[in-house]
Amino acid sequence: MSDLRPVTLSPATKQKLLSVSTATLTSQLINAGFRNTFLTGVYPLTPGSRMVGYAVTLRFVPAREDLVAASKAPRDSQQRLAIEAVGPEDVLVVEARGELRGAIIGDILAMKMKMAGGAGVVTDGAFRDSPACAALEWPIYLSGVNANRSNLYHYPAGRNEIISCAGVAICPGDIIVGDGEGVVAIPPQIAVQIADAAYEQELREQYIMELVSAGAGTIDIYPPNEATLAAFQQWRQAKGL
Repeated sequence: MSDLRPVTLSPATKQKLLSVSTATLTSQLINAGFRNTFLTGVYPLTPGSRMVGYAVTLRFVPAREDLVAASKAPRDSQQRLAIEAVGPEDVLVVEARGELRGAIIGDILAMKMKMAGGAGVVTDGAFRDSPACAALEWPIYLSGVNANRSNLYHYPAGRNEIISCAGVAICPGDIIVGDGEGVVAIPPQIAVQIADAAYEQELREQYIMELVSAGAGTIDIYPPNEATLAAFQQWRQAKGL
């Protein structure tokens, strides 16, 4: 385990995280005492995206003319270093302060991360080259698109530190999960607990959905009472789940 990955998820846990919704994960995080984990206003560039990986972070501050003028060569840029360092199962999470007037990444840099095995990228900012980025068929979660280049409004100030993205604190090594609704950040020390609880919740809700689709009312079954839970266990055993 590296310092940026305090835990390593088993294949079974990763599969559970990919199979459940961010809504279910958010509910279980609230139950565990974590109230602010869903990145509001961040959406998948392409419908049907699914993503799970380990956070690596990049932080932009507002551009200032002297900072931009003194910008270092690409090999010394915090943005380029962060992107070049993305490896298998990493999710680059970028703090862009909700500033959408200039993009922070385009198609070439997105392709670099995809080819390195990155699991995806998340930002509360904008992408450019968005049609080409969508064609990559790789998880990209963003708050907008803009053809303007980044240094009109952004300056890359740091990487692999605690950042704020869409109002949520993101630490390197956090478990980042994305689906068609958005993105949730899971503290790594409780990722297995949350994955297991979310999987169990969705099994129960699968049973409840079957009841409702057959005409049942919801008052006694959602949330389930003791009789419904007992019936659920019988249903589960019959299905071998």
